[in-house]
Amino acid sequence: MTDAKPCFDEMLVGGDRARQPYEAYFRWFQQENIKDLRRKSTQAEEFFRRIGITFNVYGQDEADERLIPFDIVPRIIGGREWAALERGIEQRVRALNAFLHDIYHRQEILRAGRVPREIIARNAAYLPEMIGVNPPGGVYTHIVGTDLVRTGENEFYVLEDNARTPSGVSYMLENRETMLQMFPELFAKLKVRPVGNYPQMLRRSLAACAPPDPGNPKPCIAVLTPGIHNSAYFEHSFLADQMGVELVESTDLRIEDGRVAMRTTEGFKPVDVIYRRIDDDYLDPLTFNPESLLGVPGIMDVYRAGRITIANAPGTGISDDKALYSYMPEIVEFYTGERAILKNVPTWRCSEPDALAHVLENLKDLVVKEVHGSGGYGMLVGPAASRKELASFAAKLRARPGNYIAQPTLALSTVPVLTKAGLAPRHVDLRPYVLVSPDRVEMAPGGLTRVALRKGSLVVNSSQGGGTKDTWVLGD
Repeated sequence: MTDAKPCFDEMLVGGDRARQPYEAYFRWFQQENIKDLRRKSTQAEEFFRRIGITFNVYGQDEADERLIPFDIVPRIIGGREWAALERGIEQRVRALNAFLHDIYHRQEILRAGRVPREIIARNAAYLPEMIGVNPPGGVYTHIVGTDLVRTGENEFYVLEDNARTPSGVSYMLENRETMLQMFPELFAKLKVRPVGNYPQMLRRSLAACAPPDPGNPKPCIAVLTPGIHNSAYFEHSFLADQMGVELVESTDLRIEDGRVAMRTTEGFKPVDVIYRRIDDDYLDPLTFNPESLLGVPGIMDVYRAGRITIANAPGTGISDDKALYSYMPEIVEFYTGERAILKNVPTWRCSEPDALAHVLENLKDLVVKEVHGSGGYGMLVGPAASRKELASFAAKLRARPGNYIAQPTLALSTVPVLTKAGLAPRHVDLRPYVLVSPDRVEMAPGGLTRVALRKGSLVVNSSQGGGTKDTWVLGD
């Protein structure tokens, strides 16, 4: 996917003068030896390889594990810019949580006609088993990864809401650790806000969501992983280690005396909070997929009884649906009484005949995505597609229009990356990580910046050849 439209350069104004957040870094860079920086870039790659920061690529015969490319030029966001983003993201996350409670209880937004009933009723991610269930603390979306893109000085768009099991936070933390080792002088000079306390923030937030128990001041927390073959296993083990909690698989858990208990060297111990990194369908073979070997038989009965917190709550995946995404401005306004601070990308729902006709007529100019798709798979990038690809995708749209949405190609902002010739602009997105507890919504000041390393490309997904870079939020 390439973009010929003029786009916002986050570092430079007029090609030679740095924007305010980048001024100090740009002065520093101009005094550096490019060969020394390239050497540090190689050192960073060796560091990532040594500690095993890889991801799995499914469905390919080649090496199933790959190193995620890392660029040593940071993305820098000013303090005021970040404060505005924080307000918009908090508003959106609070609205999402209220929406999830509503659709599993009174469904007032459906009664009001603000969201069509069929978009909920026919959605595979909507779990009837969650109807009437009240999660401990009233929190559904404990951890949210909101994907953002920038198109101008003060223009940010939300691409999608990842409220199921958002991944990538370990890369944010390791990116920062690497940059701290390589450029310690810059962090003091630029007053970069820290993100290293995210695991402690996460543990505190999860503990605050534990089922109420006055006699238990320190809730027991565990991270539930599908196992070592999962693409994000490094992150599961990393977060468990950083939080100081147990990393468990289904074979380590059982139901005992109406509680979920985990195996320890001293016998089975009750668990209060499970940060699960497996999908709903595999969570409980007695409730969902009976063939699942990854879940815990009977855990949903314990959950419905209010004796375990599951983060994120089962059934939150419906908020990741790309057709529902198009209603987010209405959802925000319905539950907050305010207009959405952050914009949505204009979206055509192909399930609607007029929208489908428009999409088919303008397919070469649009991006088309599956409503349940992720990772850059199953999508069409019109401007980069051949006539054959366009014709093939048009047939898919006609056959299953409700499976797709379409959006215009945005002129995504660029930030510099280090190339053999020096700095060069590349397109980026941003995933801040949001933690929700009964009394607060908080974010690590930064997030994961994903970068399209191929010149002109707009596809930032690691599975599609993208890389990452450290995100610096200044303390001004």
